[in-house]
Amino acid sequence: MATAADPREQIIRGLEDVLVCESSVSDVDGINGVLTYRGYNIFDLAEKASFEEVSYLLLYGNRPTTVELKDFTAKLVAARAIPKAVIEAIKTLPHDAHPMAAMEVAVAALGCTDKTANTITVENDLTIGTQLISQLATITAAVWRIRSGKDPVAPDSSLSHAANFMYMMTGEKPTAEIAKMMDVALTLHADHEVPASTFAAMVVSSSLTDMYSSITAAIGSLKGSLHGGANENALRNVEKIGSPTNVTAYMDDVVANKKKVPGVGHRVYKVIDPRATILKKYAEQVSAQSNKLKNDFLTACELEKQATAVFGAKGLYPNVDFYSGILYHGMGISTEMFTPIFAVARITGWVSRLVEFLPQNRIFRPRALYTGKTEQKWS
Repeated sequence: MATAADPREQIIRGLEDVLVCESSVSDVDGINGVLTYRGYNIFDLAEKASFEEVSYLLLYGNRPTTVELKDFTAKLVAARAIPKAVIEAIKTLPHDAHPMAAMEVAVAALGCTDKTANTITVENDLTIGTQLISQLATITAAVWRIRSGKDPVAPDSSLSHAANFMYMMTGEKPTAEIAKMMDVALTLHADHEVPASTFAAMVVSSSLTDMYSSITAAIGSLKGSLHGGANENALRNVEKIGSPTNVTAYMDDVVANKKKVPGVGHRVYKVIDPRATILKKYAEQVSAQSNKLKNDFLTACELEKQATAVFGAKGLYPNVDFYSGILYHGMGISTEMFTPIFAVARITGWVSRLVEFLPQNRIFRPRALYTGKTEQKWS
């Protein structure tokens, strides 16, 4: 048993609440359920700003002027196409490979084609990072189409970032409503302080390696079921429950067997995640498209009600993953692509934080408390 002087008491599991840097990119007020990017409330940004504007805001720290936005958007559009070598690298992979793994391969391959990759400066990382915001969307769409046995669709320079992303995935220009929903989803997932994927990118970057390597690491972390992959589990759970009338029996089992409810609870938020509130509104809109979507939405609403009644006192409420899957299904997106879409949004936050951290960089080098054998002899 540990004593008051035991060094094991200094170990902070999962680095919970440990401050690893100073940042002005985004702030999460978990007690009051407030998320801000550069001081702007997420509710305002989701409804009033485009993803291009939000990306500029996160990268540069200020709301873009008309001229700045026009120039930034032009840079994004110009960077949308990806080299043929990257497409060929994706095609060599098994079609049933996890799309996030395919994205890791593609980003690494993209880095191999960039002769400036190993020039580690704020200016160059910002240039590469801006290009990656566009290129990761193109990569993700190509991964989806290739794994579906289809040819990639070339980007359309006349469309917004969100609309073009949907077009490259489906081959059809989205309606204004669908484009707006994707734009909102990307904005909501663009940054969120220092979760596992962001920290993974920062750790890798702290060795002064290239941006592509850092982003590849971030994608690998986001792939996990405790991070970005949680949105898939949340929807599958709702589908498994099957109906609002089955929620009570489901919750009885959860309580009796001390189970967790996918999409409920967050390391930081002790009230409902504001992103979940926004996504719920859009999930309700798409739920009118079919009986299946309507049933899933109503089941999720009943699950939210009962889970909050049981776990709310413990500070466990729906998070961003709870309703996002229903929205994506309503937009015609298959379940295995939920987490890749998360990456298409979070690339902006990853880049913003890597660029911000570089001037204050110090390589991460934590310690481990050794508990193994000592003074052994090799005879």
